[in-house]
Amino acid sequence: MGLVVNGLSKSFNGNVVVKNLSFSCEEGKVFGLLGRNGSGKTTTLRMIMGIIKRDSGEVAWNGEKLSRQFERIGYLPEERGIYIKEKVSEQLIYFATLKGLSQKKAKSAVQYWLKKFNIEEYYDRKVETLSKGNQQKIQLIVSILHDPEIVLFDEPFSGLDPVNMEILKEVINELKVNGKCIVLSSHLMDFVEKYCEDVLLLKNGETIVSGKLSKIKGDYNRKNLIIRTGEDIRAVLDKKGIFVSEALENQYTAKVKDEQEAQGLLQQLVADDVSILRYELTEPTLHEIFIEKAGD
Repeated sequence: MGLVVNGLSKSFNGNVVVKNLSFSCEEGKVFGLLGRNGSGKTTTLRMIMGIIKRDSGEVAWNGEKLSRQFERIGYLPEERGIYIKEKVSEQLIYFATLKGLSQKKAKSAVQYWLKKFNIEEYYDRKVETLSKGNQQKIQLIVSILHDPEIVLFDEPFSGLDPVNMEILKEVINELKVNGKCIVLSSHLMDFVEKYCEDVLLLKNGETIVSGKLSKIKGDYNRKNLIIRTGEDIRAVLDKKGIFVSEALENQYTAKVKDEQEAQGLLQQLVADDVSILRYELTEPTLHEIFIEKAGD
């Protein structure tokens, strides 16, 4: 069953921040919680964690009500906060013991994750001597070193350079393989497309799109027809009323409704003596769907 969120709602001073939100995430899966800034993602994660009281709704884990069971949840907040005057090892071991680990198991977990994030040489260094990116890694380790069943990541890639982003992607994949339920908010649409089978898109606290990513793409009313030619055909496409979203070195991406419309357009181009070298009909990207659904 995994994590089941049912009917979560929250208002602040009469302002509805999250309205009747429901979704589920199985063990060994990554669930993408998407939306623009201020859409209600962070409030949702905090309600699941139990640090914000919900107005209505329930959260359950494998059929049992989940309520402030911090040892079962790993949470990376959007607002990072660690004790920069403390040593890395002392701080991590302290947080691990708070989550129920013995000193021995805590030390072992700290050593494992420091090595995984390629920062084991900072074991006895004060946090304040670390770069911003490495401090971010420490915050990430705090959220997972107690081996939680549920992992909540709020914009986990924020503050990381491309190399460290790849390391974190590997860590998330390891957590997934190990059967963790991972719910994350992110603006990295390419990552969400690769790792998340299910997504939910919030707008002003309300669910706009939710479900299997493959079905969401299939239900979208447009596809991308990529046409490679030996000539500039923008004027031809414009005359036919075809919107071109991208044009690069005689390769054009045209928006079409379905395969039938794509075939009709290709036949028209051939009839107009356009030399088509290659074409491909693809599903819309999550980025495209996000822009249309989450935009004003």
